[in-house]
Amino acid sequence: MNISRRASGFVLGLAAFMIFEWLMLAKNLGSGPGRPTAYYVLHGILVCVNIVLAVILGVIGWRAWASPRRG
Repeated sequence: MNISRRASGFVLGLAAFMIFEWLMLAKNLGSGPGRPTAYYVLHGILVCVNIVLAVILGVIGWRAWASPRRG
């Protein structure tokens, strides 16, 4: 599968944005009003899953960006 350099740059940018966005959400969860434990557990799981997805997207984008171009 070939991904254009423009598309791979977009995927890299999206991955960086996702990591930033979810880390800010995690930081803001700690400084908000007290909520039930289930709220923090659920949002913690969401943060972890989305950071893993962002890392996967980053790896795909990086491999596409760094791949040698043919003809």
